[in-house]
Amino acid sequence: MKIVLGLSDGVDSTVAAALLKKQGYDVLGLYLANAGEAELDAARRNAAQAGIDFQALEIKDVLYEQVCEPFMQEYLRGRTPSPCPGCNRTVKLKALTDMADRLGIEQIATGHYVLKDREHLYMGQSECDQSYMLARISREQAKRLALPLGALTKTQIRQMARSLGFSCAEKPDSRENCFIRDMNYAEYIEAHCPDVPGRGEVFYKGNVVDAHEGIYRYTVGQRWKTDMGERRAYIKRIDAKENRIELCLWEELFTDTVCVGNLSWLEDGYPMEAFEASIRVRHTRWETPKCFARFDGRLLHVTTQTPLRAPAPGQSVALYKDNMLIGGGTVESSGLVE
Repeated sequence: MKIVLGLSDGVDSTVAAALLKKQGYDVLGLYLANAGEAELDAARRNAAQAGIDFQALEIKDVLYEQVCEPFMQEYLRGRTPSPCPGCNRTVKLKALTDMADRLGIEQIATGHYVLKDREHLYMGQSECDQSYMLARISREQAKRLALPLGALTKTQIRQMARSLGFSCAEKPDSRENCFIRDMNYAEYIEAHCPDVPGRGEVFYKGNVVDAHEGIYRYTVGQRWKTDMGERRAYIKRIDAKENRIELCLWEELFTDTVCVGNLSWLEDGYPMEAFEASIRVRHTRWETPKCFARFDGRLLHVTTQTPLRAPAPGQSVALYKDNMLIGGGTVESSGLVE
């Protein structure tokens, strides 16, 4: 059996390679190159230590087009993008399936902490579950995907790496925005977008109370730099058209309604009837309230049993039935601004 594994310079995918090889797979480790020579050399060393074949594929151009450019444009529109879930569908898993297709191989694999049976994806162990990151992949990608780390924890993975003598055993976890190096995301936007919006007004209860330094520097739910009297203030709404920010108090950040667009559905066909599920609007393991959802042919209208904190337009969404991942999308609007 042959399989194409997304191999990085880190510990997760390297142990995944060893586990797949132990299961009898002939593994090709495909490194998606978007960094420097040191990372490439480390990934090649990981493949050698795991005893698998290695190949590198340059993805800088497609990554910029599919992930970096949309990431910047979303912030300039006053939205809060989640780059990893989109990248997994449009760049990482697409590169793996394209390579597999060229080689006549059916299965692909990654080092995500997500469980899978023959047809469905499930939350991994609670302390390291990454199902949110795969919520926007396609049904076809999910069918072909093997996930050897799903039942394990990060502690167990590092222990395995040490026992196997892998040099990556103590390598720190990677950060989410892997395409941004040696700067923060606002500096990255400024470096690539010469016409970023400038200062604007900040409102609280209809009154101008402060000024902001550019809407792309902020996100819904973020604590504001000054308080309103004796109360902490938070960002409730970012209006790109008017170049303004609206503040609120903590208790005003919560809503039980959200609309989800850009849907990716992992079940057989979109739901034609209203249904019960659970929803996650950020990469946390503690905020997955039960909800009632209705699909209108374009958007999924969700009402939660427990209010969500500050769902920001542009954020990725994961939807579950019990622990089974059934699909995902992006927040398009919420009760915070209705």
